[in-house]
Amino acid sequence: MADIKGSKATAGGTATVSYGGKTFDYPVLKGSVGPDVIDIRKLYADTGAFTYDPGFTSTASCESTITYIDGDEGVLLYRGYPIDALAEQGDFLETCYLLMHGELPNAQQMKKFDHGITNHTMVHEQLTQFFRGFRRDAHPMAIMVGVVGALSAFYHDSLDINDARQREISSHRLIAKMPTIAAMAYKYSIGQPFVYPRNDLGYAENFLRMCFAVPAEEYKANPVLARALDRIFILHADHEQNASTSTVRLAGSSGANPFACIAAGIACLWGPAHGGANEAALQMLEEIGTVDRIPEFIARAKDKNSGQRLMGFGHRVYKNYDPRAKVMQKTAHEVLKELGIKDDPLLDVAVELERIALSDPYFIEKKLYPNIDFYSGITLKAMGFPTSMFTVLFALARTVGWIAQWGEMIEDPAQKIGRPRQLYTGAPRRDYVPLNKR
Repeated sequence: MADIKGSKATAGGTATVSYGGKTFDYPVLKGSVGPDVIDIRKLYADTGAFTYDPGFTSTASCESTITYIDGDEGVLLYRGYPIDALAEQGDFLETCYLLMHGELPNAQQMKKFDHGITNHTMVHEQLTQFFRGFRRDAHPMAIMVGVVGALSAFYHDSLDINDARQREISSHRLIAKMPTIAAMAYKYSIGQPFVYPRNDLGYAENFLRMCFAVPAEEYKANPVLARALDRIFILHADHEQNASTSTVRLAGSSGANPFACIAAGIACLWGPAHGGANEAALQMLEEIGTVDRIPEFIARAKDKNSGQRLMGFGHRVYKNYDPRAKVMQKTAHEVLKELGIKDDPLLDVAVELERIALSDPYFIEKKLYPNIDFYSGITLKAMGFPTSMFTVLFALARTVGWIAQWGEMIEDPAQKIGRPRQLYTGAPRRDYVPLNKR
C-alpha cells in the first residue's frame, strides 16, 4: 500500500530521478483507473529542486474518489457511474446525493435528502436588501460572487469546518439556496420583482418558475424544459480538478468557510475560457449571423494566420467526443422541437454548423467535435435565458461538485494548505539606492 495515511492508492513500484550526479527513488502510486502518479513530495528536500508544470497539467494536486475523466476515450464518471446513464436515467438531486455521499440513495435516503434541500430554498429576508447595493445593469455573475460570499454573514451557525454536522448543513444550504440566489440575480438585472421558491416543485421546475414567473399571471413550467434543465445541471455538476474546483480546494485549504470558498469558485468560473465558454460560443454564432456566411467563417478558422477561433468545438481534456455533448445534443434538439423554433437565424446557424462539423474531414481529423458549451448555449437561449445568465446556471449546477470536492479535501488527512512554487526569473538581490541618488 501507499504510504499516504488514509489513502486508497496502491503501490506501483518506484521511479528513479537523476539530478546533480545522484539518483533518487520515488514511489509510484496506482489509482483504481487512470495514469499512475509519481509521488514527488520529497523531491525538494532530497534535491533542492522544484518541478515546473505551468497549468499543473501533469500534476496530481490531490487524491479524489469523486470524478474520473479519460479524455482520450471520451469518458466521464461520477463516483464510477457514466455521465450519460445519470443524465438520461437519473435526476439532479439524486446526482447531488451521489457526489456528496459516494453512493446512489435508496428510496428512504432520497426522500430525506430531497426534503432537506427542497425545504431550505428560501434565503434570509435581509439578503434581499443586499441586491439593492448593485447597479441594475450589473452582470449576474458579479452579483453571484458578492451574494454567495455574503452568505457567511447570515448563517453563522454552520461555519465551523471541523464539525461534520455543520459542514453538512452548509453544504445543503448552498445546494438549496443557489437556485434562489441565481434567479434573484436574474430578476434584479431585468428589473422584475423576486419570485419566492415553492416547496411543492422539483429543483429545475422551481428554478424556471423563479426566473420566468411574474405576479401578473400564473406560471407553469414546461416539463420538457424542466427535464432539459435538470439534465444540464447533471452534466455540469462536476468535472474533476478543473480551474474553479482547484480554486475552491485552494481557498478551502486555508480553512476558509464554505461560502467564501464557493464564492471563489464562482469568480474563477466567470472567466471566458472556463464557465464563459458557452456564452462565447453563442457570441460566435451571432458573429456569423446567417447560414450563408458559415463557409467564409470556417475558411478563416482553418487559416492559422487569421486568428479566428471556433468556440464550442473541441476540448482541452477530451481528445475524443465529449460524452456530455452527446447527451446535450439530444437535449438541445428536444428543446428546439418542443418550442417549435424554426425562424431563429442564430439557431439555424448552429444547426448547420453542427452538421458541417460532424461531416467535414478537417473537423473530424482534428477532433473538433461540438462540445457541451456549443449545445448548452443553444439550448439555454431557446429556453429564454440571456447570455449573461449562462455562466450563472453553470455555477448553480457546479455548486454540488465544489461542495463535494471541498468536503473531501477537509476530511483528507494528507491535506495541506496550498502553496505552489515558482521558477523565479526576476532581478537577483540588489542594493537600494535613495531617491536623491537615482
